[in-house]
Amino acid sequence: MPSRTLPNYMAKEVGSHKTAESCWVTIGSKVYDMTNFLGDHPGGGDLILKYGGKDVGAIMKDEISHNHSESAYDYLEENLIGFVATDPILKTAVESGRPQDILPLPPNESGAHELRINGAADHVPTQEVCPTTGMSSVEDMFKETDIAEDYRTHKFLNLEKPLLMQVWNGGFSKDFYLAQVHRPRVYDRNKSPPLFGNFLEPLSKTAWYVVPIVWLPCVAYGSWLAYLGIPSWVQFIAFWLTGFVLWSLVEYGMHRGLFHVDKYLPDNRVAITGHFLLHGIHHYIPMDKYRLVMPPTLFVVLATPFYKLAHTVFYWDWHVATAVYCGGIFGYICYDCTHYFLHHKQYAFALRQMTFS
Repeated sequence: MPSRTLPNYMAKEVGSHKTAESCWVTIGSKVYDMTNFLGDHPGGGDLILKYGGKDVGAIMKDEISHNHSESAYDYLEENLIGFVATDPILKTAVESGRPQDILPLPPNESGAHELRINGAADHVPTQEVCPTTGMSSVEDMFKETDIAEDYRTHKFLNLEKPLLMQVWNGGFSKDFYLAQVHRPRVYDRNKSPPLFGNFLEPLSKTAWYVVPIVWLPCVAYGSWLAYLGIPSWVQFIAFWLTGFVLWSLVEYGMHRGLFHVDKYLPDNRVAITGHFLLHGIHHYIPMDKYRLVMPPTLFVVLATPFYKLAHTVFYWDWHVATAVYCGGIFGYICYDCTHYFLHHKQYAFALRQMTFS
């Protein structure tokens, strides 16, 4: 379903695109760019140019001229570039007590209902219940995304191709990128979409149980070494819990100050690609069970500065600093496993109990 990320055009602007350099056509309120199709049209490009900047709904259904097939309409949808408010739509909006429900297109449910009452709803797409996420119901969170249709509609990422280089080479503006990356897609629940598309791919995916298997023995061994140099269990537990709290603060700070910096994200491809790798992919494909926890190779990169932090703050005693560090790593293990659980256990259950207003 089209979203508000597609622009609205004035009728005068649409009407000006009627040359071989830029040829647009409309059906109802939908605007299509047919410039690249002029040379491939079976009836010749001149026929499309004849209707440049105009509505082609009637001529495409005309039996005498040529009743177009479904594939022709599919091709149009691939070239959808935005919406135009027709005179009936504008008239309804002007007379409406809530014109914001109708314009910009697509309208919300209330606006669409008003358009239907006034006979102005022909070929007008309706807005999703949740325009930010693109979800029209709770069930949508569990429906696999139609990859081809999603790419045709939003012109963002093709989930069948490596995502990283698509983001890098996409030329997306910050606003468009953020609007799309916060619009969840559901890939095959048993697979992950390709990120690198090469030998690095396995390093980007991690099953949840790998986290405790890899890091709990390290935490246990480090905690034992730390305990050997601390006078009492009480002191050891106090320092260990300090590390747990410290990691929680670091984790929160990273999320608020690094992962969720939408407002301050620089508008360039380096920043956008970095944002996508760090956290954007998680918002884009939130039910990808192999990318909900941090791969061990990446966590080593983040754990090293935390080790330096613990030993800098608690510089006077190696054993104390190590106890703090181990408590922090245990906090990370709890966080990652909880994160996975909320997405694939209670989170799914809670979503099914929600009622969208």
